[in-house]
Amino acid sequence: MVLRSILGIWMAAVTAFVFLLPPDPSLGHSAKAIFFHVPMAWISAVAFLIALLYGALYLKRRKIEDDTVSSASAGIGFWFCLGATISGSIWAKASWGAYWNWDPRETSVFILLLIYGAYFALRSAVSDEALRARLAAVYAILAGTSMPFFIFVIPRLLPSLHSSPIIARKMEIDATSFALLLTSLAGYTGIYIWLLKIRIRVEEVMRKG
Repeated sequence: MVLRSILGIWMAAVTAFVFLLPPDPSLGHSAKAIFFHVPMAWISAVAFLIALLYGALYLKRRKIEDDTVSSASAGIGFWFCLGATISGSIWAKASWGAYWNWDPRETSVFILLLIYGAYFALRSAVSDEALRARLAAVYAILAGTSMPFFIFVIPRLLPSLHSSPIIARKMEIDATSFALLLTSLAGYTGIYIWLLKIRIRVEEVMRKG
């Protein structure tokens, strides 16, 4: 309860500060989508890696709790990845004139969404709990291993409209905006941890019930 209240106040403050910032001279208010796009993209990558880690732990220890964490983290990562795609399309409209351009980064993230969509299709198609957990663990490892290539490697190997990450170019934005971006990043990380705990608790209750 306390964590939820802190996170709520935190993100409300971040959102308020974002909308109080003056519009970008060339992109207008659409440029503010970056304060949500970058943190959501970061959380999706972290969540998919956690799903990989706990998938590997399940194969090693055969504890259903590890499968629960892996599945919960993959689910949260999927929705954050979708949010990053939507917020990125707002930026793309302002920067490139269209919401979707089949840019290498946009395309690779779209493929990543399909990969994790198939992960949940796999889980729903198998009724046996132990078999589902084993298959999902292997899939989570394969998907998580490919994720860095789709997010970080492939877009850099091909000509892209997408700029390099803002955090790597922090000298190009003012100190206030960079501090706000880091604050938003911390807040979204807290939200991920909170959501993960809730998802794990729900899964445990459903399994026992």
